[in-house]
Amino acid sequence: MSIVSNSIINADAEARYLSPGELDQIKSFVGAGQRRIRVAQVLGESRERIVKTAGGALFQRRPDVISPGGNAYGEEMTASCLRDMDYYLRLVTYGIIAGDVTPIEEVGIIGAKEMYRSLGTPLDAMAESVREMKNAAMGLLTGSDAEEAGFYFDYVIGALS
Repeated sequence: MSIVSNSIINADAEARYLSPGELDQIKSFVGAGQRRIRVAQVLGESRERIVKTAGGALFQRRPDVISPGGNAYGEEMTASCLRDMDYYLRLVTYGIIAGDVTPIEEVGIIGAKEMYRSLGTPLDAMAESVREMKNAAMGLLTGSDAEEAGFYFDYVIGALS
């Protein structure tokens, strides 16, 4: 939940106006909005490059994934793997825009582990794919932009581990 929503819910639960501290936090959140939008835009516009680079790195490190019997063996399954990677990159951008991990949790992580386990997909390979996307994305971002995005990539990696 974003700082704005959380502050409002807390204040309303206590039947009070937002405190000066809460308003300062909201002001900071809003002020950083342009940066969050910029980071999400860079990642979204570079998604094909990020996923392709990360997929290549993953498949080099984890040839078992694309070997016979692997979850990304064959053209169709490799495409499914890359599609899933794109999905997690999209979740990272949702978190960045919201300035919070709640959209990542609500849209994509809850139940993901169980789904991958039922499909026999190694969770460590999924976490590694997100790590590789982070590596590819960090080449496109610098300073606080990279730090902002890195936090959300790390969150997804941790959730899949």
